Amino acid sequence: MASKAGDDPDSLMSLCTVFCLKNLRRTMCYSEGEQNRLQLRPDVFLPGEICDRLVNVYMDLVHTDSDFEPQDGFFQLFSDPRSTRLTRLQLREDLVRDRDLEAIGKQDLMELHLTYCSRLTARGLRTLCSFRHSLLLLSLFGCSSVFFRKSGAPLAAGEDEDEEDLEERLQRHTVDLDFSFQGFNRLRLLNLGGLPAELDVETLLRPLPALTSLDLSSVHLPRPAFLTQWSERLASLVLYNVELTEELIHTLLQMSRLRHLDISRENQRTSKFKMTRKTLSSIVQSLVDLVSLDISGHIMLDNCTVPAFEDAVGRPSIEPCKSSIYPFQELKRPLQFLGLYNTMLCNVTHIPAYKITGSKNEDQILNAIEAYTEQRPELAHRAINQLFDIARIQHCSQLLRALQLVITALKTHKYDKSIQVTGSAALFYLTNTEYRSDQSVRLRRQVIQVVLNGMEHYQEVTVQRNCCLTLCNFSIPEELEFQYHRVNLLLLKILEPVRQDESIQRIAVHLCNALVCQVDNDHKEAVGKMGFVKTMLNLIQKKLQDRMCDQVMEFSWSALWNITDETPDNCQMFLECNGMNLFLDCLKEFPDKQELHRNMLGLLGNVAEVKALRPQLLTKQFITVFSELLDSKADGIEVSYNACGVLSHIMFDGPEVWTMEEPKRTHVMDKMWAAIQSWDVSSRRNINYRSFEPILRLLPQSSAPVSQHWATWALYNLVSVYSSKYCPLLIKEGGVILLQKVLELESSHQETKDMARKVMEQCENFKEDPMDTSR
Repeated sequence: MASKAGDDPDSLMSLCTVFCLKNLRRTMCYSEGEQNRLQLRPDVFLPGEICDRLVNVYMDLVHTDSDFEPQDGFFQLFSDPRSTRLTRLQLREDLVRDRDLEAIGKQDLMELHLTYCSRLTARGLRTLCSFRHSLLLLSLFGCSSVFFRKSGAPLAAGEDEDEEDLEERLQRHTVDLDFSFQGFNRLRLLNLGGLPAELDVETLLRPLPALTSLDLSSVHLPRPAFLTQWSERLASLVLYNVELTEELIHTLLQMSRLRHLDISRENQRTSKFKMTRKTLSSIVQSLVDLVSLDISGHIMLDNCTVPAFEDAVGRPSIEPCKSSIYPFQELKRPLQFLGLYNTMLCNVTHIPAYKITGSKNEDQILNAIEAYTEQRPELAHRAINQLFDIARIQHCSQLLRALQLVITALKTHKYDKSIQVTGSAALFYLTNTEYRSDQSVRLRRQVIQVVLNGMEHYQEVTVQRNCCLTLCNFSIPEELEFQYHRVNLLLLKILEPVRQDESIQRIAVHLCNALVCQVDNDHKEAVGKMGFVKTMLNLIQKKLQDRMCDQVMEFSWSALWNITDETPDNCQMFLECNGMNLFLDCLKEFPDKQELHRNMLGLLGNVAEVKALRPQLLTKQFITVFSELLDSKADGIEVSYNACGVLSHIMFDGPEVWTMEEPKRTHVMDKMWAAIQSWDVSSRRNINYRSFEPILRLLPQSSAPVSQHWATWALYNLVSVYSSKYCPLLIKEGGVILLQKVLELESSHQETKDMARKVMEQCENFKEDPMDTSR
């Protein structure tokens, strides 16, 4: 059997890494002192590969696993290079503090990626000097705060301040002019994307003559000529969202060793510069080593492309000589990468590049998501929106790749509203039935994780709705079992505000109902303790006030029916939370709503099965209502059947508990006999029994023959109509022996005995011929 997309198991290394990080004190660490400080065990020595992995996976877990708690003092574990070695780290967002960098200051780091680390300040920048002898690669993308010194008294190296102080002092920050890259002699790759305009980039970079890769995205370059000092060395230059000028273009043409050049923009409207055919030709002619070029977001001032009739000739080709874009006909060989996103050029037929970003087709769109997700969410969001259209209207042919790219984008930018909205919408279409057979369990679990993250961090209506709708594409509860507790908590949180968006409320109640259907009692009890019963009753109360019986009302009663099944604690909660009065109010307000009546009576059947709670049902008001419902023709026999079931359990407790004058016990029993005799025993049922135990306990008794008759009728109906499902269940639970006792009891009515025999025969026939396919 072929494996499904994305089904490779996790490596032993990654499983062990996650286990150790989730169990630090049970594996490589111990707690020390009153503050319970985390310390590495003295006999633990870890090589670089493992240490790097521990820190990088730790960052991933903090950002994507809601159950994972950040550990105070985690970076301190790597303070001693004699027992731990760090070489390549990727740290991101506001989790990283100055003190964390100080903790690892003695390490010989070779690569350090800091991305959007808004909590770092100039103190962290000075710590970078500890790594100057060893660093080959440094990225400070989106870390503008690192170049600012907080005004006010300086802090000693080990000192920390609370967050409010920090926020306040960051308001009054000043540029730190003391920092210099002097001594970073091995540094070859540097990313200063988003560097604040207050800094003079020319002065900052002067001490780095050996750079081979430089990223100055969104950096102000008033005098670009200084870049020529690297003209013999620089192989990669990224100037995304840098305002192009004639002077800058002139400078770029002198960078003869460039292999990768990115002069793309977020959008065309904000640029004064217009790209011409001449400019593009001179880039191709001057930079002969170029293998990768990104000119996304540029308006072409004059026509760069061959006439339409010429463009339409032949199969799409990547041969430069056949290029539909004139300047690229001069390339010596096809480019490895060409960024044409948000330009008209991506629409032509013959483009001399192996990988192209654009919006013409699925491949270009996926390339764009892949290229821009990490540091350009504003572009990735647009590309995901275009993927959403493909998945919705056409057909997505690279499903695995599309899903993995969207999952990565959602994980990387969990606080970016536009990515969360478009990403969650795309997931809905990429996980629906059409694509389901191609997806592995592991991949579908990743989708669920990222959807739940979105629900957790985003209370925004569109994200919540998209996430809830996506969950509806999964088999519930089976596929959500591994996150059962978390998904229920999140749904209940969504349903808390009574004035929630109508469509979200409907989907969330539907999901809640599906989650408590067909699960074991431990799950139901756990969900009950989360406030499930109270939440559903609040929704019902609100709908009653609005005098509206809609799907939310019906689903809420259905969910209560499911969660109280064989779960006495939840039944008790229902009574304690004023459930019976809501039941009466709903009956009165919506006398003709059959589905509603069925759900409510099913729930009360569950309550009546709990002996300790039955006295609370024994009031004149409730008994009168139940006996009136015996005559109901709502939903076939269901309402009448459930009302009779409630009364059967009450009758089973004997005449001594019946203390009221009216209605008389005998009168109610007569009505029950009449109701049972009016039902068609071949009725198809809208009910699902996981166990017959509550019915079977009514069989061997003489205090209420009518209860015994109701139980026998129920069994006969179910084993006749659904024999393959219910015969084995009845046999397994010892029902045949109990039916034998019914035959032996003098108090059993003759028609009950006749029916009991038929049930036994049915089971006997089933055992003899389990392969009968005629039903």
